[in-house]
Amino acid sequence: MNDTLQILFGLLGGLAVFIFGMNMMSECLQKAAGEKMKSILELLTKNPVMGVLAGALTTAVLQSSSATTVMAIGFVSAGLMSLPQSISIILGANIGTTMTAQIIAFKISDYIYLFIFAGFAVSYLAKTEKVKNIGQTVFAFGLLFLGIETMGGVMKPLAGSPFFINMIEKVADIPVLGVLVGTFMTLVVQSSSATIAVLQNFAEQPLADGVTSVLGLAGAIPILLGDNVGTTITALLASVGQAKDAKRTALAHCIFNISGCLLFIWLIEPFAVLIRMLSPAGPEVAVISRQIANAHTMFNLAMTLIWTPLLPYMVRLVSGIVREGEKTSQELSEPMFLDSKLTAQPAAALRLVEKEMVRCGECANLLLLDLSGLVKAEDSKLSVRMLEQTDQARRLYEQVTEYLAELFSAGSMSEEQANEAAGLMYLLGDFDRIVFLSQEVLELLTVKSEKKKKSSAFSKEAQRDLEHSLALIGEMYEEAFQMLLSGDREKIKKIRKKKEKMLDLSLHMRKAHMDRVAKGKCSAKLTKPFYKILNALDRLSNSCANIADHEIGFLTQKGEYGKLM
Repeated sequence: MNDTLQILFGLLGGLAVFIFGMNMMSECLQKAAGEKMKSILELLTKNPVMGVLAGALTTAVLQSSSATTVMAIGFVSAGLMSLPQSISIILGANIGTTMTAQIIAFKISDYIYLFIFAGFAVSYLAKTEKVKNIGQTVFAFGLLFLGIETMGGVMKPLAGSPFFINMIEKVADIPVLGVLVGTFMTLVVQSSSATIAVLQNFAEQPLADGVTSVLGLAGAIPILLGDNVGTTITALLASVGQAKDAKRTALAHCIFNISGCLLFIWLIEPFAVLIRMLSPAGPEVAVISRQIANAHTMFNLAMTLIWTPLLPYMVRLVSGIVREGEKTSQELSEPMFLDSKLTAQPAAALRLVEKEMVRCGECANLLLLDLSGLVKAEDSKLSVRMLEQTDQARRLYEQVTEYLAELFSAGSMSEEQANEAAGLMYLLGDFDRIVFLSQEVLELLTVKSEKKKKSSAFSKEAQRDLEHSLALIGEMYEEAFQMLLSGDREKIKKIRKKKEKMLDLSLHMRKAHMDRVAKGKCSAKLTKPFYKILNALDRLSNSCANIADHEIGFLTQKGEYGKLM
């Protein structure tokens, strides 16, 4: 194999190991952090400064500004976050992403294999999921540096190549060319952390004197600026097909990085002097990696300090560019909040599922109300509309179930998050059962008598009892649903009493029907459909009680007073 191919394959292989290690570390850190991610995200509702802090902390945990940006876009698209909040998250994410470069600047090449072995041993021998995740994080951390070491090793021959040195001199002397190189690199790799790691390793290669960097800080800064511009493509791709505020959030990310590039490209020399003053002293090749990491941090910190007080103007600017479009009606069967791009961030994805679950619960509630109204006054148009609603509601439930299945298959959830997802899936089954039983009752209620085609086949007494039963079930469901929203344990007592009352009412209705049949007030042919309705009503009351019991079990497992939203 010739030297060129060996360098190319070594660089690509080292980059692959680095990206794999970084992604694995991100996933394991998420699992180890678990529900603490929710606490970080709750900071978003405070103010722009807290939003910046939350974005920085989230990115430090996820080890990816792209992941945080995609999360923010998903939240704003789902209506869980306002546009100013999402933009403040983006500002913070740009600070948090500099942590990777700072970590890389530490020279731990002598301990790489120790990290890999220790991480493997802990994850292999661990009995608990949390300890296993910590071990895998350490293992991935070692892989990350192994990738860096591999790239650094294959780059050494480049420092002695006259052709390559001449090409680098052109890049260093023409800042715009450096920006284009950095942008292209990040567009290809889709990770600014990876391209900055390559930049740090390459800049560490010495010239013939063994002291001077082949690139130098002034030559590295334009490439660094280009890396920051290139990473905005991830946000733009994530906003495709999303709501207008999601597109505005992605645009704000672009404006933040591009405006910083346009500002700092005129200040490269004084900026380089400042970074050298703030960084450790020593031979250039020994400190250049730290200088690049500090330049990355200072660039994003400075731009965040500039844009945070100007946040209202940023909101106005992106709102003016991405204008309001025509509002389209949302089909009941279409999820409003789920985002497939967030399945790799379960802490965020589960919040979207919770939001969609509230909508699922409201669908079931509306059907129960309509069903009660149908008993009072038969309406063929209402019957047709309700049949359409039941079909759409069940299709919605199927899509939510599929989304939860995607979360499981992604393998990013901690054990606690997996239990929460399983609980949501169980709860969704009760919602679906209520819709299915409502549809069954609806179809049985529309049975016509042979003589009176336009009137109900059931007697006034039977209709009155059915109306009473459906009203009682509606109250049970409303209290169970409110219990989900508020986490109020006290409602369970009322629900259980109503369930007992429903059992008594069911027995009374069965006996009353047989009395009417004996007296000739009801046709004996109606016994089968009437009893089917009563069986469906019994199962509806059981589902309402199941929802409440599920919430009690969930709160007990969590050891706290929780709620769905």
